[in-house]
Amino acid sequence: MATTTAQAHQALGDVAARQLANAQKTAPTMLSITPRWLVHLLPWVGVEAGIYRLNKVKDESRVLTACSQREDERELPETFVDYEEAPREFYLSSVTTVVDVHTRVSDLYSHPYDQIKEQLRLAIETIRERQESELLHNPDYGILTNVTAGQKIKTLGGPPTPDDLDELITLVWKEPAFFLAHPKAIAAFGREATRRGVPPATVSLFGSPVITWRGIPLVPSTKLEVKGNKTQILLMRTGESRQGVVGLFQPSPSGEHGLGLSVKFMGISRKAIASYLISLYCSAAVLTDDAVAVLEGAEVNKYHEYDYAYRK
Repeated sequence: MATTTAQAHQALGDVAARQLANAQKTAPTMLSITPRWLVHLLPWVGVEAGIYRLNKVKDESRVLTACSQREDERELPETFVDYEEAPREFYLSSVTTVVDVHTRVSDLYSHPYDQIKEQLRLAIETIRERQESELLHNPDYGILTNVTAGQKIKTLGGPPTPDDLDELITLVWKEPAFFLAHPKAIAAFGREATRRGVPPATVSLFGSPVITWRGIPLVPSTKLEVKGNKTQILLMRTGESRQGVVGLFQPSPSGEHGLGLSVKFMGISRKAIASYLISLYCSAAVLTDDAVAVLEGAEVNKYHEYDYAYRK
């Protein structure tokens, strides 16, 4: 008697049943989106005219003072503070793109997620990521670009150690705000500190745990690149009142959609494509040379072997 290889279903199958079900959907995700700690931690200064002039004292040694003793009738010194006649000026630069959305797509396929809103959201996230990269690497105003030679040091032996970070602190000792490093550099430092018996303490920053050294948080950022298993670690002081590092932005632009960012509708073409202009105007300024220092040549691929033998 022949055996039956297939049996008839006695109940509704999964494939057919799914035709009546609504799948739970997520908003579009993007792997390149990061917390962008640098953007969050920098104090931002509004620059309405798009120009930020950094004035400095011309010759500090010419400012004379005197300390009077009791019954001292010496003449007081006369002085004045001179300024640089051609101070440096920082100009806002733009990060822009145009997002195109076919009106047929936005009309028919905008439930449960608005197609225009999601397209703009992801484009803005990409622009914000580019902004953080420019804050570090821009050839004109980038923080790394403006570190002076005297504020650059190399690691003592390859991997970043507590001694190396202590040396950075000696260069930015006036109210340092935070270290900035690639996650691999932070892990390498953690290994070296643990090896020496001083595992770094942890604090919460915007709801996320980060390690600290000497009370200063080590903030992760993939914008500090790793090349040949080597990277850099930054330490900076921030704020105008502290003569530190500040971010610059255009306040209240037309079509404002966040700090220094605007979204403007450009119209609909004869092919029924709607266009939206996204613009972000920003820059950065290092107010004094000692506001930032960098540790170069930090190796991130060194690991320790531990002896697991028990004491006899």
